[in-house]
Amino acid sequence: MPSERTRIVIVGAGAVGSTIAYAVMLRGLVHEIVLVDSVPHKAEAEAKDLMHGSMFVPRVEVAAGAIEDCRGSAIVVVTAGAKQKPGQTRLQLVETNAALFRDLVPRIFSAAPQALLLVVSNPVDVLTYLSLRIAGVAAERIIGSGTVLDTSRFRALLALRLGVDVGNVHAYIVGEHGDSEVPIWSSAQIAGVPLAEVAAAMGMPFGDAERTEIVRGVRDAAAEVIAAKGATNWAIGLSVTRIMEAVLRDENRVLTVSALLEGQHNIEDVCLSVPRLVGRRGVGRPLPVSCDAAETAALVRSATILRETARRLGY
Repeated sequence: MPSERTRIVIVGAGAVGSTIAYAVMLRGLVHEIVLVDSVPHKAEAEAKDLMHGSMFVPRVEVAAGAIEDCRGSAIVVVTAGAKQKPGQTRLQLVETNAALFRDLVPRIFSAAPQALLLVVSNPVDVLTYLSLRIAGVAAERIIGSGTVLDTSRFRALLALRLGVDVGNVHAYIVGEHGDSEVPIWSSAQIAGVPLAEVAAAMGMPFGDAERTEIVRGVRDAAAEVIAAKGATNWAIGLSVTRIMEAVLRDENRVLTVSALLEGQHNIEDVCLSVPRLVGRRGVGRPLPVSCDAAETAALVRSATILRETARRLGY
């Protein structure tokens, strides 16, 4: 836990917001967690339920509050907004959630002008870009959860296919957190060895059919979970907590968060995910992504889709 007293505020106390709070408690990352929701009694009930388990975790205070309670917080996490429904794409949420962010973001930075903003609501890349334009703060202070979860799903499926520990898998999903996301196969490795070489050494087929199956598993994962239980919450809760841990512990951890590109990878004026260092100051400059021509073209296409969506909203 940080030596100085640290507070985070989670705006949106639904399944995702409350799971993030739970994961933060287990990790012992902060001293105070404030839950804010448009339905105050929902936030109050979640805070009370979490506090009832406080003897089992590192010391932390959990309370319900209002946007004004963002004051003094290190990170403000926004999960609020319309949720993805079965059969709906993330980008189809954009009009409703953009209107919400136009109201929320100025209020958050009015109360907490020094905070980092961590956007989780969907479509996360577009809302991260809107937040940056609305707030007018340094780009490093606006972070989208991006494809951190998609990358985790990708690595988990690769590990399962090859029968190796997921910690030995190094591979990324970049671009949009959504249908145009790009798996980077060309530089995927298992413990530093190219993926194709490992598969060959194991005598396992790993051609187009196997790759297509894994990509489909990553892209369709959220829709399948939403169709079965109404929402995704556990994995996104863990991935967002991992981002916060990198910030609060100043780890300079490489994560595929969504943030502004300004000419890197020949892409500019759009927020999307590529590997970046994440630490106390927020997001650093993008790291080089080793990808082939087809993957590069797919990343540019993903950026174009996101940029056009933001333009339709007037940004």
